[in-house]
Amino acid sequence: MTQTLLLSIVLAPLFGSIIAGLFGKRIGRAWSHRAAIAGVAIAFALSTWVLKLVVVDGQSYNAQVYQWLQAGSLSLEVGFLIDALTAMMMVVVTFVSLMVHIYTIGYMHDDDGYSRFFSYISLFTFSMLMLVMANNFMQLFFGWEAVGLVSYLLIGFWYKKPTAIYANLKAFLVNRVGDFGFILGIAGVLMYSGSLDYQQVFDFAPAMSDKTMTLFAGHDWSVMSVICILLFIGAMGKSAQVPLHVWLPDSMEGPTPISALIHAATMVTAGIFMVTRMSPLFEFSETALSFVLVIGAITALFMGFLGLIQNDIKRVIAYSTLSQLGYMTVALGVSAYSAGVFHLMTHAFFKALLFLGAGSVIIAMHHEQDIRKMGGLKKYMPITYWTALIGSLALIGFPGLSGFFSKDSIIEAVHASHIAGSGFAYFAVVTGVFVTALYSFRLFFLVFHGKERFDAHGHPPHEPANVVTMPLILLAIPSVVAGYFIGPMVFGDFFGNSIMVHAEHDVLAQHAESFDGIFSFIIHGMMALPFWLAMAGVGTAYYLYMKRPDIPATLQLRFNWLYRILENKYGFDDFNQTVFAGGARAVGQFLWKVGDIKIIDGALVNGTAKTVGMISSLVRQVQSGYLYHYAFAMIVGLWLLLTYFVA
Repeated sequence: MTQTLLLSIVLAPLFGSIIAGLFGKRIGRAWSHRAAIAGVAIAFALSTWVLKLVVVDGQSYNAQVYQWLQAGSLSLEVGFLIDALTAMMMVVVTFVSLMVHIYTIGYMHDDDGYSRFFSYISLFTFSMLMLVMANNFMQLFFGWEAVGLVSYLLIGFWYKKPTAIYANLKAFLVNRVGDFGFILGIAGVLMYSGSLDYQQVFDFAPAMSDKTMTLFAGHDWSVMSVICILLFIGAMGKSAQVPLHVWLPDSMEGPTPISALIHAATMVTAGIFMVTRMSPLFEFSETALSFVLVIGAITALFMGFLGLIQNDIKRVIAYSTLSQLGYMTVALGVSAYSAGVFHLMTHAFFKALLFLGAGSVIIAMHHEQDIRKMGGLKKYMPITYWTALIGSLALIGFPGLSGFFSKDSIIEAVHASHIAGSGFAYFAVVTGVFVTALYSFRLFFLVFHGKERFDAHGHPPHEPANVVTMPLILLAIPSVVAGYFIGPMVFGDFFGNSIMVHAEHDVLAQHAESFDGIFSFIIHGMMALPFWLAMAGVGTAYYLYMKRPDIPATLQLRFNWLYRILENKYGFDDFNQTVFAGGARAVGQFLWKVGDIKIIDGALVNGTAKTVGMISSLVRQVQSGYLYHYAFAMIVGLWLLLTYFVA
């Protein structure tokens, strides 16, 4: 494994982005997408080769590529750490990104910003690769902020649309809140370890675990707990955990391809990857692990409830992303890191599939996104139908599909854990199985089954072009088969030294001993509670929305207070708008009226002029023009001077 190979993986999407962005108008739309797709395709092919070198040949890489700054003993540098965790992430990111690039040709075909969009999504891929391949905190933070910046550009891509501009500002500001905690955590790492290099920090972790700091007088805090919680606050922003989740549903204002890229393989998975990479630190703090666990459990359950009342096809899938990110975070909280990143991988495939399938429906519906105005699309869009069915079944954890293996391994890990909060977390993830199945198949049945509720606009819906349907088929394949790698990835030694788990936290170890292969895992899963809850969710969705569609409306009227709570998203947006946005505006008004108008303009600027004018008017009285007045003033002045000096 050479430095040239790794640089090629990172720089290929960057070059594609530069060509499409700077020269798009000169070379035309076709060559813009060819350059961008070629860059990501090269990155994917080389990432696959790197995965082979790591997994099959047992190679690894950890070295500096470029030193940016040397300040005393502190070295700020660009470097790569390539192990099983990184290689897996590289393949997932580049594969999903490649599918999104191909899909974009059809979806954005008539958009004026065609070349600009390709430039942005390639830059997004470059940023994510820099993040996952980093071997130090400085480069991690660079990639972290870069994906935040590009997400801002992509969510607000349609810059003439007010809701899109509001959404991208919201995403940018909410992520800055998380990033403030993240950079404080990095500062804590540097302060107590003296380095930003991963390996040096991890080697120093046992010594850091014994140290305390005083945040408030009379109360000592574990240094490791404070650092890990601050780092996780950064992950709460990027991976949209309560209460920093509010930006993610609104990110649906961006074009559908970027919804798939943000929600599946890039930005929202950055926080999950970061906590997994920092497992050598988190393992020394049960306080931090419990904090991670409870936040993830709240997100998994309560964000799933919000998916039940959404009518926008993309927002239903967005809330499912929030819920599934909660599952991944719960896995991290019980130290089942391998199960968490395994679910990250399987989720990337079926969630990208669901978003791109939703985009296919939106194209066929002439950009209508309300699922209440669809129905009966199965006969018009068979490819989209079957791939969406695979994605939906994988999402709810149907036996044999990828989501079944990853989700069940998380639930089993939570059940085996005994750290604080694990009881609530188990209730949340098990209940979430029923909720996930209910909202997923509510969407599926309302879109593809039942009577047709759409206006055909003169011609019936139909499958989009091949560049739209081909990525759906290619994403459906790993959505089925990716789960079969559960043996080595969750219960085996696939990740090796990439992940550290202390013996007292190793909840997957006992399941590894009882793991007898894929078939027995499926049989065991079909006898467990989560499977029956998932089937109950599907059955309930079929009954409520196919057989008795009058019941949901009746329930909405009867439990209108509950519906209003869900419709208001538990009041998070209202609270932020009133307290933070309203507070900021109130402070601005105060500073403008008091600080600017009264103090600066009134007292300093106009006040100075008035003072000079007043003094001038007084002095003007002395200038009478009479000689004896001046002589008298001279005598009085001389007398005052003599009196002063004599005294």
